[in-house]
Formats: sequence, C-alpha cells, structure tokens
Amino acid sequence: MIFCRCFEPNRLIGRRKQSTDQINRIQRFGKPMHVPTAFREEDQDAVGAMMRSASLCQFVTATAGGPIATPLPMIVDSAEGEYGTIYGHLAKANPQWKEPVIGEALAIFMGADAYVSPSWYVSKQEHGKVVPTWNYEAVHAFGPAEFFEDADRLLDVVTRLTDRHETERVNRWRVSDAPPAFIQAQLKGIVGVRMPIMRLVAKRKMSQNRSAEDRAGVARGLSESGCPIRRRVAALIPLTT
Repeated sequence: MIFCRCFEPNRLIGRRKQSTDQINRIQRFGKPMHVPTAFREEDQDAVGAMMRSASLCQFVTATAGGPIATPLPMIVDSAEGEYGTIYGHLAKANPQWKEPVIGEALAIFMGADAYVSPSWYVSKQEHGKVVPTWNYEAVHAFGPAEFFEDADRLLDVVTRLTDRHETERVNRWRVSDAPPAFIQAQLKGIVGVRMPIMRLVAKRKMSQNRSAEDRAGVARGLSESGCPIRRRVAALIPLTT
C-alpha cells in the first residue's frame, strides 16, 4: 500500500490577500501549456501510455491563497469517462484537500527527458548556429477535484495503486498481507483524490523540428549514454518524418 503521508504541498506562491485581478488570473489557471505544432501529441492511446508510464505526477490546485502542488503517485482509470479518471490519495494532514479549489485541478505527468547537446547536430559543422535544448514528454490533465474519506473507496484506491507497482515483483506484497485492523487505521490518515479528466494537453518534444541528419545525431549521442532514461529518449526520436 502506498501511503503518501510524507508528501506535503509545495506552495508555488506565498499566502497573502489577493486582489480581484489576481484571483481572476488564478481562475485562468487551466490555460494550456505552450505546444508548437511539431511537438503536439493528439493520439489518445499514446497520451494515455505517457500518463501510465509516469510513476509520479504533480497534483496542482488553485486556491484563494495561491496554487498548491503535491507530488502523488496516481492511477488513470481509462474506462471511466471520455478521457479517463485519475485516482490517488494524500495525507490527511496535507491542507491541500481542505482549501476550496478555484476552477479545475491540474495533474502534470512527466515522461522521459534528456539534455540535448548542440555538438550532436550535423548542422554545427555546417554553420555553427546551434544551441542546447531539452527533449521531454509531458501531459497536462485538467478536471474537477474531488476529495473523499470513505474507507471503502480509499481501500480500493490504495489496493489498485499497490497492485500496479507490485505487479513486476516475484514476491508481491498485497494490501491483504497486513492485518485488517492495521490497514483500517492507516486509511484514517489519508484522503482520497478523484479527478475526472475533462481535457488533455500533451507534448512530446523529441527534436522533430530538426533536420533528419540532426535528429540522427541526437539519437546517436543519447543512445551512447550510460543513463537508461537518456537511451529511452534516443529511442523516441523520429528518424524519419
């Protein structure tokens, strides 16, 4: 079972009295991230896979006191709703669930990422007009936030989370391995999170704006790294268009 009592919110801006204009800006919190056409990912299956591959997401809510962010492991139930529904839980001591939410909540899922050296570009040798950049995958999911304390629903969430992360282990740990009374006591210390996804914005920036020769150079450079995440990025770079 994954009990996230250790995760406390990260205040993105300090708590202070705000003007109407400031609150209106917070209400526009759901404005999508900048996604150039070349990096836009619109295939829903691919977007879903990007979210599921992320072990941790940043769950963000806008409040009158400013945005609050908590890192949470979450699961995406693709069978619930048009774009799926996100479930997770946070510590009951975490004030995020008590603060009235302004507008939609935001769940940020980050995929593979890597630094891109301009020395890998063939065009560096041709004209030298190149600079470093970063390749990455990101999905922003928006929807209404629901917090709940029902023990049966909480047990379902922590069971599904645990099963997801234990599935590759030979000797899997299951929630039912612990004494029921102990589990019920632990459930009293957390609050569930449910967020039906109303819209998705996905970005896969993998050097698509570079020439085929430059992309091949980046893929080759990353594939030679000893870091498995960088090699994963190398595999995501399209060598043909």
